[in-house]
Amino acid sequence: MFSLLLAIGLILGACGSSEEGGEAGGDTNEKEEKEQTSGEGNGDFSVAMVTDVGGVDDKSFNQSAWEGLQAFGEEHGLSKGEGFDYAQSESDADYTTNINRLVRQDYNLIFGIGYLLQPAIEEVAAQYPDTKFSVVDSVAKGDNVASVTFKEHQGSFLAGVAAAKKTKTNKIGFVGGVDGDLINKFEAGYVAGAKSVNPDIDVDVQYAESFAAADKGKLIASNMYSKGIDVIYHASGATGNGVFAQAKDLKKNNPDEDYWVIGVDRDQYEEGAIEDTNVTLTSMVKRVDIAVQDVANQAKQGEFPGGKVLEYGLDDDAISIARTNEEALNEEIIAAVEDWKEKIVNGDVEVPSNRDDLKTYVDSL
Repeated sequence: MFSLLLAIGLILGACGSSEEGGEAGGDTNEKEEKEQTSGEGNGDFSVAMVTDVGGVDDKSFNQSAWEGLQAFGEEHGLSKGEGFDYAQSESDADYTTNINRLVRQDYNLIFGIGYLLQPAIEEVAAQYPDTKFSVVDSVAKGDNVASVTFKEHQGSFLAGVAAAKKTKTNKIGFVGGVDGDLINKFEAGYVAGAKSVNPDIDVDVQYAESFAAADKGKLIASNMYSKGIDVIYHASGATGNGVFAQAKDLKKNNPDEDYWVIGVDRDQYEEGAIEDTNVTLTSMVKRVDIAVQDVANQAKQGEFPGGKVLEYGLDDDAISIARTNEEALNEEIIAAVEDWKEKIVNGDVEVPSNRDDLKTYVDSL
């Protein structure tokens, strides 16, 4: 009896070892299969972006970038969370955390949207040389980083032309987000364009020191409009929502007065809609969506421009002036914008991109 029980125990032990070995082998095969079907192993490609504090629905810069990723996804039959996605940043401290999280999720290409993310992109890219990164609106170091920039000063120059031709008070305003090299390009171009039309025009420049402070944007706009300014160009992300809100509030109470806003980054015509009128004069459209989709496609095709700086401007239609508000933009304004655009593209006019160059330009008028 003892011998029989011992034999049965040995047989069961052997069967158990066989089953455990099969299960372990199954885990290994499953892991190998997962590795083969992720990333670029079988031709799949995934891409994600990290927003700045303005958020993915800021109706401006981040939203335009997200629309570019969505277009990329639609082009390749992908869906949110299955091929492309975004990570929202609530504060500056979230940038590095979000980028690292997307790296761990094995995204092949990760965008940092906005120049504020440049340090975080550089830091993480250096740690993960096999992952591709791109920063929009700044230049970052790294052979695995593509830097996407725009000639915003060119489009802002045309916005200044439109503002100078539209104003009835010869007083126009500029609301910037954070005072720095990037937004100074918008400011310099805008002032140069307006002064080119009328050297004596008064341009009030103020900064909210935030891209996510709609209340501050509303307050600045209120002060500007109260001083007789009738056109305000904002380059301030979600802060600009406050500029639109103030213009619409004033227009509702004083329908016969002019309270114009020039949008930024994307056509913000819808943001200025109130009842049967619209306070959006035009928008300086910066096709962040086109740039994001373009870089994503290059990466997917194995032609990622790592270590390069890509610059988009008027000559490749990545910068333009929106014409959606046909009632506000009369033929005279459109003709003036087209005339100055031709001069810029042909090289007859060198648009200043900082305050020092702006002073030199204005002094030469």
